[in-house]
Amino acid sequence: LLKTHMQPEQVLYVSSQNTSTVSPAFANRLEYSKEGEKIVITLHNLWRNDSDIYVCAGVVKNSSFLSVSRSGTMMLIKEGEQADCRKSSWLIYGLIIVVTLLFSVLMCCTLYRVDMKKYFQNKPPNTVYEDMSYSFRQNT
Repeated sequence: LLKTHMQPEQVLYVSSQNTSTVSPAFANRLEYSKEGEKIVITLHNLWRNDSDIYVCAGVVKNSSFLSVSRSGTMMLIKEGEQADCRKSSWLIYGLIIVVTLLFSVLMCCTLYRVDMKKYFQNKPPNTVYEDMSYSFRQNT
């Protein structure tokens, strides 16, 4: 694996005897696995100066000639900001508490304005009683 443009250098060399040489700039940041003719390379903890075009190349036996693959992989690493999760989570909790309090105040005001007693009072049934015993007593 070669870096080709910004700072040309050999990143990883794997021989046919499975011995490998990793560039000191990528020590502890590069992993690879080999299965037959296929090599999978993983780079970790990339830095801004790792931005470049990376190509795979093969060395022809008994020669210093390099056989470079047709296309490389361009990697552009940009620095990003890390969000402070603790601050944002407190902000969310604060908003939830404020919304809950406002909702509670709104409900209390609504219940105060509506005369709730009339909905919960036991109303006497709307029935007419006629006492017929008086009329019976007069005739006796």
